[in-house]
Order: sequence, then structure tokens, then C-alpha cells
Amino acid sequence: AERLIWEEAIATQVTMAVRRRSAERHDAPVCSRRDGGLLVAFEDRLPFTPTVGQDEVSRVIDADLSADRPMHRLLQGEVGSGKTFVALRAMLQVVDAGHQAVLLAPTEVLAQQHYRTIINMLGDLASGGGLDAPEISTGVALLTGSMKAAGTRAALADIASGAAGIIVGTHSLLSGRVIYNDIGLVVVDEQHRFGVEQRSVLTTGEGARPHELVLTATPIPRTVAMTVFGDLEVSSLRELPTGRADVQTTVVDLPAHGSWLTRAWQRIREECDAGHQVFVVCPRINSDDADDVEGGRRPAAAVEELAPQLATGPLAGLRVEALHSRLDSSEKDLVMDRFIRGESQVLISTTVIEVGVDVPNATMMVIMDADRFGVSQLHQLRGRIGRGNLPGLCLLVTTAPPGSVARERLDAVAASRDGFELAELDLAQRHEGNVLGSSQAGYSSPLRLLRVLDHAEIVTASKDLAERWVAEAPDDPRLLDVVTATEMLAEGDLMEQG
Repeated sequence: AERLIWEEAIATQVTMAVRRRSAERHDAPVCSRRDGGLLVAFEDRLPFTPTVGQDEVSRVIDADLSADRPMHRLLQGEVGSGKTFVALRAMLQVVDAGHQAVLLAPTEVLAQQHYRTIINMLGDLASGGGLDAPEISTGVALLTGSMKAAGTRAALADIASGAAGIIVGTHSLLSGRVIYNDIGLVVVDEQHRFGVEQRSVLTTGEGARPHELVLTATPIPRTVAMTVFGDLEVSSLRELPTGRADVQTTVVDLPAHGSWLTRAWQRIREECDAGHQVFVVCPRINSDDADDVEGGRRPAAAVEELAPQLATGPLAGLRVEALHSRLDSSEKDLVMDRFIRGESQVLISTTVIEVGVDVPNATMMVIMDADRFGVSQLHQLRGRIGRGNLPGLCLLVTTAPPGSVARERLDAVAASRDGFELAELDLAQRHEGNVLGSSQAGYSSPLRLLRVLDHAEIVTASKDLAERWVAEAPDDPRLLDVVTATEMLAEGDLMEQG
């Protein structure tokens, strides 16, 4: 059995090593840092001092961008660690070199959030072409599927002409109708939400290829990074910027403390009366959804049922709104915009707010049936509060009995805000997901025997062996056989999954 585990590990690492070598054969635009450029102007105006980690990662990315081979780097960082700031520095360096930078986000809400963040951080440096624009500035374009025709036409024109040095958008940026002027950098947020073929629209092709920076707010254990993201160099942001508030996390055991939920609704009212905002998260949209009930437990909380109950009951008089994926895009955007602007006080939502939503005034989150979520997902959700200088409170509501695996998971989240520590626990419970196929977010793995947590030493040794083999015998036909067989296996498993 151990021999089979070694074979599987080596096959996986050979595939990754061949991918890395293939990427290195292509040219990339040299984007060296420029004195007196947009990046320097941006840094001179910063109202804060970057963390040591942010500066270190930016220096590494600077070196990557200054080379004539495509950068393929994964930047993983805690929620609120400043990944967008580091990515913006890289984008400005590329714009200074005369190229465009594209930021690809998995959802419209997140794309708009990034667009607003970049506009706010740049100020008038983002007013390229305007009458009052400073001499050094660039245009920033947003392109999403739900934009009106006039806005889409204007964005497409600015992208094609090069007036927009920074382009933010969703899958719409991958459609054939978008004509780019000269892409130098592609930033992909939460890469696992895009298929390999989708991402490759912007980062493959003949001739020079753009640099690629992948962002993830889900800390990834080292052995998983070597396997799932083995074709990328990995950088990490572990420290949080100063000024971030503490978040207290408490497990609310409903069978033992039923009255605590009544107290939770009172706390929501108190937070709103103090001028703050609150998230309430549910696992389901409505009661008709299939429910993964285990052992006859009651159905999980649903947004469309809980929202009216709270709005007419314990939260009556507060401005309560509901958000979930089945709302049409324009309605979702309006609901989210109202919450971001503070026009609504309580947002009752599914996990569509899990990534990227930035509302510094949100100080409390109640996660209903929290045992239905994974460790990393709970950590991501909790990261939506405590983003300003106001302390946060996160309540994990559950009926899972003490001592159960689900309850241990919640207790672990309540005890730690270290996403890297929690990622190891999550991996132990969920396994690796699909590490080589088109989708990298699944719970099923094409690895038959290899477990990256249990076999960390084998993974590490296999990576060294694979790199030596590819470096010393790059034209060995057996390499192609290994890669082809491994990728066919991964894609075949995906076909079976449906």
C-alpha cells in the first residue's frame, strides 16, 4: 500500500512540476518599479503604515513582475490582512509599465466591493482622463453581467482603448466580446471558484503571457498548497493590520440554553440602537430546499422564513433585509448597497456574504445552525465583522450535542481566530478536495490513497523527486504519460460526480 501511495504522490507532483516548467517557457512583460510613477504617488499618500508582512510580500511580487517570465503566485492571508492592498500595489506597478491589470472576482457583489475599495484607496489617482485628474492617474473600469447597456459599452471602450489601466469584473471579463489593450497582470480572487479553463482565457496563449496573482482568504495547509496549488509559488500574510478590533465568539447551545437565543435578538437590537449593523446567517434559502438532516434533527434555518419572523417579532421596528443567491442580480446589488451604506440595519443572508464584503460598521453576527458549516467557512463568515475599530460578537447557534464532531468543530472556531490553525483542522475533517481537475472546491478527491495531512513527508519528498526528474530529463516521454494519466483520472472523477 505504501508503494501505491508513493506512486500517487509522485504522479501528482510530476504533473505540477511539468505545469510549472511549461509556464516558465513563456515570456512575460517586464514591469519594473518606476520612480515618480503611479505606485510611488499612491504610496506617498497612504494614510497608514503597511505591515511588515505586506511590505515583504510586495517586495517579492515586485521582483516577480520585474522578470521576463510569468509570475504565478498564490497570496493567502487572513481575513482583513490586506491582500487587496498588496494586489493594488502590484496592479499599479504594471500600469506604470504601460500595461493593464485585470482583477477577476467570483461574484458581482465581490467585484463591486473590489471596485469601490480600489476607487476609495486611489482617490483622484483613479480619475485618469478627467479634467481635474492629476498628471499621474489611471482609469478604473468595472464590468459585470448585470450592468446596463450604456455602462457596459463605456467600460468596453475604456478597456479596449487602454484608458482603463485597472479592470475589475466577474466572469463577464472572460467573454469573447472584451477586447483588451495590453494585459500585463491578472489577479484572481478566490481561484477555486473558477474552473481551470475559465482562468486560462486570460493567462494562456501564444507569445508573451501576463503575470498571475491568485488571492485566497482561506489559509491553506502547506501540504495542500503543494498539491492543490503546486503550480504556484505561495506567499502568506499572517499578521492583521493595527486597529482591527477583537471578535468574541460564543457557541449558543440551544437545548441547554434556549433562552440565549432570545437574548441574542435583544443584543442585535442593542447593537442597532448604538448605530451599528448586524449579520444573521442561515444555511438555507427556504424550507423547500433539500436539507441534509442527520439523525432526524429539525430542518435548518432558512432566510425566507426567518427574515419575516424577526422583522415582525423580536426585531420589529428595525430595518431588516434578506439576501440570497436566488434574488436577481440587480436586487442583490441593491440590498447589499443599502447595507453597505447603512440604510438597513440587519442583513439576514445565506453564505453569499462569506467572502470580501466589507462593512466596518457591522459589529455582530449570528450564525444559525452553525454546525451545518465547515470550519473555514465559519472563519470566513466571522471575518465580516470586526473589520473596523469596533469590537465584534459572533454567536454560533447550534443543536449539536456536546462531544459530537460537529460541536468540537464549533468549539475549535470559538477558541481560535488563527485561520492557519483552523485550516489544518478543516483539512483533517474534509480531506483535500479535487486537487487536479477543473474544479478545486469539491469534497471528493481523485486521490485514491494519498492523504496530504497523513502523508505530509511523502508529499514533500515526492515534490523534490518530481522537480529533479523534470529538471534533469524534461523530454522523457514517461513524464507526458504520467501527466496525461493523472489529468485523465482527475477529469474522469469529475465526470462521475456529475
